Amino acid sequence: TGAGKHWSDNEVRALINIWSDEKIQQMLEGATRNKEIFEEIARRLMKRGIDRDWKQCRTKYKNLKYEYRALQKENEHLGNPRRKMRFYDEVDCILRRQPLGSSGWGCESSSLLSGTKNFSDEIK
Repeated sequence: TGAGKHWSDNEVRALINIWSDEKIQQMLEGATRNKEIFEEIARRLMKRGIDRDWKQCRTKYKNLKYEYRALQKENEHLGNPRRKMRFYDEVDCILRRQPLGSSGWGCESSSLLSGTKNFSDEIK
């Protein structure tokens, strides 16, 4: 099943793109039993040619959130950010729930949009 297989940048971008979907965010909000949500995320990834099971999706999601929150705390204490995680801007945008822009995505300057376009080009 690819357990323990590292996530490529394109796989992470696809996961973040699905996570940014308003319906997915609403489902995740306050959900304690979220297996069905991550099964849906895994199905959407499969449609993009990415074979990940729901547990892998949930683990990656949790790790991204944990790393983001740890950096937020660290940066609060240090003032200026000393280090930044990969995909920080995209995760920041989702977790801060920025208002949607004209394209439907609130972080238009984010590398997520361009990364997603590149991602879909690679699948063709």
